[in-house]
Amino acid sequence: MDNKINTTSLKTEFTQIFHSEPTNYYFAPGRINLIGEHTDYNGGQVFPCAISLGTYAAVKARDDQKIRLYSVNFAEDGITTFNFTKLEYVAHSWTNYPKGMFKYWQEHGHACTHGLDILVQGNIPAGGGLSSSASIEMLFGKILADQYQDQIAQIDLVKMGQEVENKFIDVQSGIMDQFAVGMGQPNQAILLDTNTLKFEMVPVNLQDYQIIIMNTNKKRTLADSKYNERRQECEEALKRIQKISDISDLGALDKDSFDTYTYAIADETLIKRARHAVFENQRTIKAGEALKHDQLAIFGRLMNASHVSLEYDYEVTGKELDTLVHSAWKHGALGARMTGAGFGGCALALVEKNNLDQFIQAVNQDYQARIGYAADFYPAEIVGGPQKIK
Repeated sequence: MDNKINTTSLKTEFTQIFHSEPTNYYFAPGRINLIGEHTDYNGGQVFPCAISLGTYAAVKARDDQKIRLYSVNFAEDGITTFNFTKLEYVAHSWTNYPKGMFKYWQEHGHACTHGLDILVQGNIPAGGGLSSSASIEMLFGKILADQYQDQIAQIDLVKMGQEVENKFIDVQSGIMDQFAVGMGQPNQAILLDTNTLKFEMVPVNLQDYQIIIMNTNKKRTLADSKYNERRQECEEALKRIQKISDISDLGALDKDSFDTYTYAIADETLIKRARHAVFENQRTIKAGEALKHDQLAIFGRLMNASHVSLEYDYEVTGKELDTLVHSAWKHGALGARMTGAGFGGCALALVEKNNLDQFIQAVNQDYQARIGYAADFYPAEIVGGPQKIK
């Protein structure tokens, strides 16, 4: 996979497709979640950061009301053309994400004053759980705000992106992905309370270590996964606790208070799901404190504990992710865990820089022996949010 997308290549592609030259270029990052998985829709804390893998666009204004979209990654789809006023969902199309942004942009009272030709190219692994959809949404948020000269607040674009997921795509995801992509800062992670949207930027000083993204190459699709099922299980557990307590969400509980309420849940599976949500939230808070004090070893152990909980209590990992993570532990990672919704996708490892090559070779060897095909490995740099390149 080519990680080096530049404006020269975007210009060449755009000119070939649209027979004119683009006037502006944009970038929006992908994201990883360092810890705090499946806590966002349970009113808990998450700890994501924006990464250097992301989505790029070349743009040129039109003098009519047409939007023409083309993706280098989905070249077989050709050019998709639509009007502002006719924004219809089309099954299995990447264009639903930009269409949704155009739709809610207008529904919230913002104007679309002219058409646009837009070419998109991304280097986020498809289906890898690194939030390519939020990257596209926030990319188009930046394009809309810039092209239509609107001073909309970034947080409003973040909320708009979640609205696209929930209402247009019909995936009941939390706000973490759009928040991480939209609000990212270089070399900082975002400790975000999803209940209040209060957040704190925490410097990430990795010292002699490097974050490595390990891609199972098993694609996962949120809408088709058990994501909504897990959410419903947590909601049911919460309802049962709320019969004896006035808590608003599982994120309001700590380990001790959860223990006192488990009898009210009275179902083994629901207890496991809720326990993950509560304990993972506590781990995330501790992880933030560890990074503030440069306690990388503690942070690494919390990553490991997070994966164990996702494997046994939340049951969203699967053999591909488990193979990568368990192998990473064996071959010297300071910490490793799955990231994203699970059921395939990617895992993270914190690895000594002077051991990177040996680590990747050993883990990939284990993975191929067990799974039958190779994993991919990408160093992750922590970057800022959506930007106009020129």
